[in-house]
Amino acid sequence: MSPTISPPAAVQHGGLSALGPEATELLRLLDDTFAGWGVRAGAAQLTMPPLLPAAELAKLDYYDNFPHQAILATPLDLAKREEHPYSTTAGTFPQEALEPAALALPSAACYGVYMHHAGTALPDGTLVTVLGRCFRKETEYHDLRRLLGFHMREVIAIGSREHTEQHLRHFTDRITAFAAALDLPLRKEAATDPFYDRGGARLLLQKLSPVKYEFLYEDLAIASVNVHRNFFGERCDITVTDTGESAFTSCAAFGLERWLSALTRRHGSWAAATEAVRQAGAAV
Repeated sequence: MSPTISPPAAVQHGGLSALGPEATELLRLLDDTFAGWGVRAGAAQLTMPPLLPAAELAKLDYYDNFPHQAILATPLDLAKREEHPYSTTAGTFPQEALEPAALALPSAACYGVYMHHAGTALPDGTLVTVLGRCFRKETEYHDLRRLLGFHMREVIAIGSREHTEQHLRHFTDRITAFAAALDLPLRKEAATDPFYDRGGARLLLQKLSPVKYEFLYEDLAIASVNVHRNFFGERCDITVTDTGESAFTSCAAFGLERWLSALTRRHGSWAAATEAVRQAGAAV
């Protein structure tokens, strides 16, 4: 009989990863852990669509601030498909064979949440959590550290400034304690996400008071806490029920494949990393 060859735990090709049973078990365990933090804090669990209207992202200045990451999706134009067929040499359809791109692949899980609540009033203290399939165009891809498509768990706060700031303090403590229990040395560094007009007063405020902190293992950011002030509240017309004012938002985000990379590098094997997460989850 031929020997049984086990598939690799994780394979990345062209920025797209396939996870075997061991990697899938650890990814689900991590996601259950992070989602559980949100649920225990009172977060409602939501599921957002895998595609978003490009026009709605444009209202959020997405294509001005993140053109280098943007990925669009569009159907084939059936009237032009035969005239402009798939190229086996290039491995692509020509642009002439495609309809205009009206759909986008989101680069973060929270965008769909703000669109979902557009035009609504929410009580102060609102929390939601989502698991998103996210996509980012990168200059290069490397194992599970940097991918074209990946999983992102987010826990999002919507309400007053005080609520959103408290949310980030709570999750900063959670991440710090969890990393310590995992024996995973992380460093917290200020970063920036240009959600705001690059030439406006909000950008100056962002530089004076950082809106994003990343948690890095070695040179890899595996989690972040982000405050958006009332940017999404204003752009999506989300208000706070009691005051009628534009809602503030903040989020804690976890790149799950990056956690897989960090944990297996730190603990040496999938089994050891999984056991470390089980023990740390029970301790924190």
